[in-house]
Amino acid sequence: QIHVSESGGGLVQAGESLTLSCRVDGLRNTYYNMAWFRQSPGKEREWVGCIGWSGKNPRYAGSVKGRFTISIDVPEFAAELRMNSLKVADTDIYYCAVKESSYDWCPDGDYEYNYWGQGNQVTVSS
Repeated sequence: QIHVSESGGGLVQAGESLTLSCRVDGLRNTYYNMAWFRQSPGKEREWVGCIGWSGKNPRYAGSVKGRFTISIDVPEFAAELRMNSLKVADTDIYYCAVKESSYDWCPDGDYEYNYWGQGNQVTVSS
């Protein structure tokens, strides 16, 4: 059984940094993509960024590009989302998602991902 676990959310002030961690257990091979999405009640889910199994070609939404960085540790089935220069607008519940794929290019559609974490609240105060 595949299980995605997340950690690292919390409350920070605007301008500060926070790192979210994601780990997946139960995958049978090391060809997978990882992504982060965020969503608040009443809002649509928003793609934040993703990374392929090589770790060489992460992709980011325009709203976070230059501030957020995703890294992956393929043998450990883990990834991190490093969030710098956080803004109040970044306040949301962040979800890690995993897709088994032989393609290194990671998609930005939530329907592409098979396995999801429980979500982590990130709150940025002014």
